[in-house]
Amino acid sequence: DKKVKEMLAAIKVGDRVRTIGGMYGTVTNLKDDIITISVGPDKARLVFARGAIATVEDSPVENTIEDGVK
Repeated sequence: DKKVKEMLAAIKVGDRVRTIGGMYGTVTNLKDDIITISVGPDKARLVFARGAIATVEDSPVENTIEDGVK
């Protein structure tokens, strides 16, 4: 539990994250407990509570549409 709180507190703009719902994106804005991430090839912006972030990814997640995987 302590490691999760530390991970959530350390999130910064530019981090690649995965939400608890399995969505991958890049953090574009932080304000208090609200995190905005951009997802997909169109860079759609989605807003989440900080607690909705499951992990910060060490390596970038490739866009599967551009990779030819459907």
